[in-house]
Amino acid sequence: MSNNRSPLPGWVLIMLLLTGIIAISFSSIFIRWSQAPASVLAMYRLLLTSLFMLPFVIRTRPKLQRISRFDWIMMVVSGLFLALHFLFWMESLRFTSVASSTILLALEPIFILAGAYWLFRERTTAKAVLGMSAAIAGAALIGWGDIGISGTALKGDLLSFLGTAAVAAHMLAGQSLAKRVPSLFYSLTVFSVAAVAFLFYNLATHVPLGGYSAQEWGIFLLLAIVPTVFGHVLFNWLLQYVNAATVSMSVLGEPVGATLLAYLLLNESLNSVQAVAGLIIICGVWYFLRHNKVRYEDKPGAECKKTGSAAIPAQES
Repeated sequence: MSNNRSPLPGWVLIMLLLTGIIAISFSSIFIRWSQAPASVLAMYRLLLTSLFMLPFVIRTRPKLQRISRFDWIMMVVSGLFLALHFLFWMESLRFTSVASSTILLALEPIFILAGAYWLFRERTTAKAVLGMSAAIAGAALIGWGDIGISGTALKGDLLSFLGTAAVAAHMLAGQSLAKRVPSLFYSLTVFSVAAVAFLFYNLATHVPLGGYSAQEWGIFLLLAIVPTVFGHVLFNWLLQYVNAATVSMSVLGEPVGATLLAYLLLNESLNSVQAVAGLIIICGVWYFLRHNKVRYEDKPGAECKKTGSAAIPAQES
């Protein structure tokens, strides 16, 4: 738990965390139900979410003059990487199974560690590296297994892999902003930047912005409300009372939940390679999160558990 005392009992916080995991697990299901282009799905999802958040952000009245030019630039960069994440990951679901696509998303903490080492000279423990190696081996096994299915499935895996790298870059860009920019305002700004990026992308590639059926608009709305508001926004609220390492475990819950929902709602099933690879990835990432501790090369005496905002999978699917 965090240092803040929750107004709710512990079991309620646990139920809310489970609710968030279930909510984000529906993201891939809604995308598979839709016939709209991935870039349109992402644009309206982000736009509708921003509209939902706007009244709450206005109520908090953040002092914009305290936000530096550098922070504004980093929020724009974070939003652009978020747009790339949605573009790659949502498109991946057109080519590969829900199980393969969402299991690869669980590699996000591994990408974040690699980026944090390169950008901030953060180092970790040998046990965490062992978990990371196991997770990467599991990801390679999924790709190897999908080669046997079709080249199309492998293309979907590569897109999901790129989407995971993009969301890790998004999290790293916003890592230091959490201390200086109010959480709701940061989320609203990043979502809005990503939505505008998709608007220009759709216009440039001549993707139609309108003419979609009522069912499609219902899916746009569901994507904004269920996995985003009741998933990622809920996770951000829970961070006031639950430590980030606990919330980070949602990266392990999402592929399990999404795979189960895909079996029930899309009639998808796991093959033996996906099952083994998924288990290796989930165990590897769990072991990584369990043993990951940060040491900075320029401060050899400093060490702390990795529970910072960059480890949170709150904007990934």
